[in-house]
Amino acid sequence: MKGMERKNLGTRPPRQKTPLRGPRFLKIALIVLGATVFLLFFLARFESKEAEWRPGIPLAKERLKVGVLYLSNPTQETAGYSFAHEAGIKAMQKKIGLRDEQILRRVNVRHGSVQAVEHTIMECVFEGANVIVGTSGSYTAACEDLAFKHPDVVFVAVSGNRRNKTNFTHYYGRVYQARYLSGVVAGLRTVTNKIGYVTAMGKENSEVTSGVNAFALGVESVNPNARIYVEVTHRWFYPEGETQAARALIESGCDVIAQHCDTPNPQIEAQRAGVWGVGYSSDMKKNAPDAVLTSVVWNWGVYYEKLARSVIDGSFTTEPYLGGLEDGMVEITPLNEPLLPPGATEALAAARKRIQSEGFNIFEGAMETNDGRIIGYEGGRLSYGEIVGAIDWYYRNITER
Repeated sequence: MKGMERKNLGTRPPRQKTPLRGPRFLKIALIVLGATVFLLFFLARFESKEAEWRPGIPLAKERLKVGVLYLSNPTQETAGYSFAHEAGIKAMQKKIGLRDEQILRRVNVRHGSVQAVEHTIMECVFEGANVIVGTSGSYTAACEDLAFKHPDVVFVAVSGNRRNKTNFTHYYGRVYQARYLSGVVAGLRTVTNKIGYVTAMGKENSEVTSGVNAFALGVESVNPNARIYVEVTHRWFYPEGETQAARALIESGCDVIAQHCDTPNPQIEAQRAGVWGVGYSSDMKKNAPDAVLTSVVWNWGVYYEKLARSVIDGSFTTEPYLGGLEDGMVEITPLNEPLLPPGATEALAAARKRIQSEGFNIFEGAMETNDGRIIGYEGGRLSYGEIVGAIDWYYRNITER
């Protein structure tokens, strides 16, 4: 049109691509991150569901993962309580055919705080454990509490009497049977008729006290003149205190040292002093070959194998497991015969026959305590529950130091 000039606009310069930054970049990054997290969560959730335990439903062996709590480090011990449990776990692992990564070990888990124990257990659960094994009765409260909160995990704790209907129970054994047999051995060996016994807890603890009494009954059956002297450390795992207790008993004239405590220190002290001993938990002859007459041992693998198989085949129940001499859960090690007088093997065989073949309960009839009371009655016997849960007295041939 006239009067209008056409403007030469030319070509538009290309738009410059600027790097993403600021709010736009943040928004895209959050979307990508969210999608990634969701995918990982979905995969983890799928994996965890596959590994969850459910009552009555078999769990693939490859999905089984066992978390084990130890009072001390069993790999640094050559004998003792945690070492015996570890031997049982290894035996189970071999027989079942589990990979190393299917066993989660937590060592030096002390029992001063339930919350601290629960924290350790939860570490195992977060790592995929569907079975938790508490190798100390002091872990019972934590196992019981977390079993309620995690119904897809099996919890078992040694000793005690607590359980629920679905996923928490306890296991133990008639160790007093083996204690009685070891008392027979000690009663035959002593020359001074003074036998020492190092215990972790006093007579208020029935688990310990029933063992001391069974040992005392075994001693009396072959040597009515012998007495048992008890020294208490008041701690389950106390290496220094166990040494000191054994030393005090030896200095008082005891020439056989038995024990219900965690380390082989009492047996090592017995050998140093040139006296004899009866070990506990595992075979302590290797620690003190010139002193140990025999050891009362736990074969925990008997139960751990049964536990693992029951989870795998779906037959797990919370019925407590209580083994004994009959299934090998408890036993005494072969006699150190060069250290024993003639006839010891025959006397031990007769005592074993009474328990395994003739129904001898050990805690039978009217039993006199060391403070003059009478427990039980002629023709009667204490039940398992009374033996491990209600004995707060010492037998008549026991002296408390």
